[in-house]
Amino acid sequence: MTVAVFSVGNKHKTDTFHQSLKTTMLPYKRSQRVSDLIREEIADIIMYRLKDPRIGFVTVTGVEMTPDLKFAKVFVSILKEDEREATLEILNSAKSFMRSILSKRLKMKFIPGIEFRLDASIEYGYKIDKLLKEIKDKDEGP
Repeated sequence: MTVAVFSVGNKHKTDTFHQSLKTTMLPYKRSQRVSDLIREEIADIIMYRLKDPRIGFVTVTGVEMTPDLKFAKVFVSILKEDEREATLEILNSAKSFMRSILSKRLKMKFIPGIEFRLDASIEYGYKIDKLLKEIKDKDEGP
């Protein structure tokens, strides 16, 4: 730990290196910052490096990291309903390829294990929107 000593008149003020970093650090946890970075990198890898023609329109919607940064759940949204299972299998089979690219792009001691999961939040939002529209139409009807 580095300690800086400042002299102000007759008083000595000590300030640790870590206290000075509190004002410059981002306000959220490291696992969240790493998950945001991994989300961006995996989206880039899927878009530009994964050359499988069976992959349809895939959106990486989020990444959940364990606090020790050893494992990442990558949530994806897949546009076509009939291609979802096949696309998830393709993505999960390409995990080692993606980890090797991540190891070259990220300056981390350990690259987390990756698991792809289907994100149902977009479908859930669509369902709620549909129900609200039905309620609105019923109220405006007769």
